[in-house]
Amino acid sequence: MPIYEFYCPQNNKLYQFLARSLAYRDAVPVCPDGPDFAMERRVSSFAVIGKAKEESDNDPFAGIDESKMDSLMADMESGMSSLDSDNPDPRQLGHFMRKMTDLMGDKVPPEMREIVRRLEAGEDPEKLESDFGDLDDGTGGDGLFGQVKKIMHGARRPVRDPKLYEMKDWVKE
Repeated sequence: MPIYEFYCPQNNKLYQFLARSLAYRDAVPVCPDGPDFAMERRVSSFAVIGKAKEESDNDPFAGIDESKMDSLMADMESGMSSLDSDNPDPRQLGHFMRKMTDLMGDKVPPEMREIVRRLEAGEDPEKLESDFGDLDDGTGGDGLFGQVKKIMHGARRPVRDPKLYEMKDWVKE
């Protein structure tokens, strides 16, 4: 009887579902915390002991103290909730980005440091997007404000729901 793991991006939670039948191997359950939330199948992680964990050169958050990262993300999330997503204050956006770039240290590209400097000076985020491009990952251009939210959400580790759910109870037939 396999246990499948699913991630909900809307609430940043991991859930485990027990499938008593292989008929559920391709099924995607509804989220226990919100039936309208999307769920994504995840490959379950396994324990890494000692220094066996490899760090990626591509990961800008690799090597950062996890307690500092958790504290920064909590601080930034509470502040980001007060930002107007349609018309963000560039100085406030620059302040949040400064905290993140300071934590990342020398892994921050020079362009990002320039963007942070210009935001803190009050420059229009749309002008910065035209000067530096959308700064997106090639998936469609969320713009600078959207990218900051994506970075924050991606840097925050998901919360693991401790409950084991019965798959049959959460799959829509």
